[in-house]
Amino acid sequence: MKTFKITLAYDGTGFVGWQRQAAGTSIQGLLEDALRELDQRDVAVIGAGRTDAGVHALGQVAGFSLERAITPEALIRAVNGRLPDTVRVLSAVEVSPAFHARFGARSKTYRYRIWNGDVMSPFERAYAWHVPGPLAVEPMIAAARVLEGTHDFASFQATGGERLTTERLVFSSRVGVALRPCLTAQEGARANQSGTGQGAGEGRLIVYEIAGNGFLRHMVRIIVGTLVEIGRGRRPVEWVDEVLASRDRARAGPTAPAEGLILAGVEYEADARRAEEGGPFEVRLR
Repeated sequence: MKTFKITLAYDGTGFVGWQRQAAGTSIQGLLEDALRELDQRDVAVIGAGRTDAGVHALGQVAGFSLERAITPEALIRAVNGRLPDTVRVLSAVEVSPAFHARFGARSKTYRYRIWNGDVMSPFERAYAWHVPGPLAVEPMIAAARVLEGTHDFASFQATGGERLTTERLVFSSRVGVALRPCLTAQEGARANQSGTGQGAGEGRLIVYEIAGNGFLRHMVRIIVGTLVEIGRGRRPVEWVDEVLASRDRARAGPTAPAEGLILAGVEYEADARRAEEGGPFEVRLR
């Protein structure tokens, strides 16, 4: 038996999420079906994070064991050949049989994308939350930093998602404005300088990124909904402290839509130090 750790990316649109369910197509189910065909037996696949329906991944990690003698390179080709184009294995490596994708993870990084503009770009509609109207980024930056450290995140847990403990350690919590790939450089500069990006046909991409040792159900999406309330001027930055102290889901902001959320990466052992130092950011975050 060989144990493998794979890293994969997927477009979560149209899937019921990571976890295999009685109805609908899941990422875990697709992988297990592909590996059953490859290994001629049932293969259990364990993922690092159970992303919900519609949530995407750039760096999901999964582990499993195979009886068939196969190299990591051949495994990538064989599995990708049995998966839809919306799910791709990016890398594979043989690991110790003791490897556990979920319980061995030291840090996970999630990224949430917000399209701030009057008109939603058709190229962003499946991968971002459309928030029209003025959205002040500076207060969102300040509020996000309040969440860094160890806190009880009971207020940011979806109803019915109770865990034994709701305390989590957040290594970094940052907000930034990404360079606009769908705008010209001139348009992107105007959107960033204006602070609103509300000109005709213009918009800007606001990115929230959070790295922590674990997350509650819908935690990131509720945090984003809370930050947007602050960005809209409906609440002050200090409201975040009040929400944390209340331990009451009803006191936090709305749950942001699933399509804006991406599991950006999972860190193990020594790799976790990178997340503790600020995470693998791809935009200018403060």
